[in-house]
Formats: sequence, C-alpha cells, structure tokens
Amino acid sequence: MRSVAIIALAASLATLGAVGAARAIAHDSEHARIARGRYLAQAGDCAACHTAVGGRPYAGNRPVPTPFGTIYASNLTPDRETGIGGWTDDDFWRAMHEGRRPNGDHLYPAFPYPWFTHLSHDDVLAIKAFLDTLPPVRQSVRAPDLPWPMSMRASVAGWNLLFFHEGELASDPFRSAEWNRGQYLVEGLGHCSACHSPKNVLGGVKRDARFEGGMGEGWFATSLRRTPGEGLGDWSVDDIVTYLKSGANARARALGPMAEVVEHSTQHLSDADLHAIAVYLKDLPGDDGKGRSQSASRDDARLARGKLVYVDQCAGCHMENGEGIAGVFPPIKGNTAVHAHDVTSLARLVLDGARSARTPEKPEAFAMPGFADKLTDQEIADVLTYVRESFGNQADAVSASTVAGERKTLRASR
Repeated sequence: MRSVAIIALAASLATLGAVGAARAIAHDSEHARIARGRYLAQAGDCAACHTAVGGRPYAGNRPVPTPFGTIYASNLTPDRETGIGGWTDDDFWRAMHEGRRPNGDHLYPAFPYPWFTHLSHDDVLAIKAFLDTLPPVRQSVRAPDLPWPMSMRASVAGWNLLFFHEGELASDPFRSAEWNRGQYLVEGLGHCSACHSPKNVLGGVKRDARFEGGMGEGWFATSLRRTPGEGLGDWSVDDIVTYLKSGANARARALGPMAEVVEHSTQHLSDADLHAIAVYLKDLPGDDGKGRSQSASRDDARLARGKLVYVDQCAGCHMENGEGIAGVFPPIKGNTAVHAHDVTSLARLVLDGARSARTPEKPEAFAMPGFADKLTDQEIADVLTYVRESFGNQADAVSASTVAGERKTLRASR
C-alpha cells in the first residue's frame, strides 16, 4: 500500500509540474505577444497621434488637422467608458481592418485604416494585447469639428467606395523576404504614403502619384521616390537607415511631424526592419532626375538680395558654402527639402522654426529659430529663392505671396 501511495504522490507531483510548466509556457508566450504588440504599435507610430500634448500616453484627444476640419484622436487605453476597455479582439480587428467602430459606425480615415487593413490578423491582435496592458485613463474625446456632410459618419461609406481597398497585404513571391518586409512596414504599419503622397479634393491619395510628396498636419512631406534632388535618388540605403534611426544624416535632419515619427516610431525599430524599409523605398519608381525642378528665369538682383539675407541670418549655422556643420546643422546644398516642389514646409520653417528629433544618437535636439518677427515676406521669399538656386541646387523661385499665405495660416492656427 505504501508503494502505491508513493507512486500516486509521484504521479500527482508530475501532473502539477506539467501544469506549472504549461502555465509558464503560456505566460512566456503572452509576454512575448505583448512585447511584439508594443513594437508593432511603435512601428505604427500610434502614440504620436493618440497622445495629446501634456496628456497621458495613448489617452487620445489630440487634435489632428485635416483639410476639412479637426478630428480628435481616440482614447486607446483600456478604460471601459472612454477608451477601448470594452472592445473585443474582433472589435479591434474590425476597426483596424474595416475602419468601423464596434457599433458599426465608420471611423474617419484620419485614422489610417486604409493602411492598417494590410496588417495580419496576428499582428493586429498583438497590438490589442499590448494596449490592454496600458493603465486605463478616463479621458473623453472631443467630437470632430467638421462641416456638413462630413460631420455625418455615414458619409465615409461613399469615401470608402472610392478610395478604400480592404484586405491584408500579399507578399510578392518574386521579391526577397527583406523587400516584402519593407513593403509591409511602409505600406501597412508605417502608413508612409498617408503624408508623403498628394491627395485629391476629397482627401484620397492619388494612387498614380503615391510617394511623390504631400501634405500632412500643415507640413509638406517630401517625395520618397528615388528621383535625385527632391526625392531619395541621392540617398543610399545607409543614409535612410541612419536618418530613421537617429533623426539626422549628412543630408538632412528630421523636423516638424517627421521629428515626432522618429522619436515615437522609427528610432525604436530594429536595424533589420529599418534596412528593409530603406530597401523598399529605394525600389520605388523615380524619373532619375528628369523631373528635377528648375527656375525658368534667373533673377540676379533677387538672388543678390537673398544672398545678403542668407549671409546675415543663415550662414552662421549652415555656412556660407551651404554645407552646414556635419552632425549638427544640416546642409543646404543638395537638401531634399530645399528641392521640394511645394515650399510650404520651407516657408513654415523659416517663419516659425522647429525642433529636430531627439534620439540617443542625437540627444541635443537642435532647433531652427523662427524669423517671422525679423524678416518680411519678401525677404523670406528672396532667401528661399537664393538657397533653391545656389550651391548646385536647382528648384523654382518662391514668391512673397506664398510666404504671406503661410504666415496667415500659422497665425490662424494659434
């Protein structure tokens, strides 16, 4: 009898050990899933839009400007009243994949579901698992400030019919695994073309001109195509990786909304994923320089005026030769943003200034000062024309009326 009892005890201990091991494996698996979800949320830059200035992370209520009005980002914390604490996995999948709330209402496409629809089911639920671990924050979100009929969520149904292409992203069997990973990150999680593409009058991306540059949050996001000058044609894969990881390279420094992208998103990505993004971007079509903008007529008197402003106000940082200071102040010479066909960001930068991204590699976060109180519209137009037509740069002149328009926009946004 004693031997039977010992055998039974041993069997019970073995069972308990097996159960404990299974629980440990399940715990480790869930921990890994949450960690993966955190990484994917960073890749999707979720915190940037869903965290108000001075607010709690992911608690929403941040204003997101659009050409039609202002939309306020939703609360992604697991608060049951004001966040997504009451959402099921299926609810979250539907929001990401179809752009719908649990009650069936349409989400506005300021939430980039036209890109998130490309994510895999497992990745979407991993993001949900991470969000469920956040501290719940009771934070009500303001209603969208939109004119009729856009104020009616039902109007999004018509927009979706025209511009929304639902479905997970298929891999290209004729491309490398790295290229396909880059496609997944750029076209899905990163939703890069949401800002870096021109839009039509209804706010839909012009699909035949994707990545040729577009407006985002009041800034012009430059072309990501491989066109030299305005695009990434002069950038190497390593240039792109360095820029996304640190916020700066020898050619440019991240400012404005792109600084937030670097801080909240790309600096946290693995080197392998950054390299995959760069490989994919370098494979986007370009015109190999044939489309490089060049001013039709050179106004020497205007360039002389612009040079005087440059030497007086700009050369201290960017140097008289336009080459900047390596690792500190970006060059004017060959700068992608300087060649942009839309000068909104250039005018805004000179008028209002901006802070660069802060990363472990570039912790100083240098800022470009604003000159709105020091320079007239004509002086700013002259100096921008000078830098766009000097140092080997070839881009169109800038008018004083363009600068005046951006000055007015900035005043109205305050």
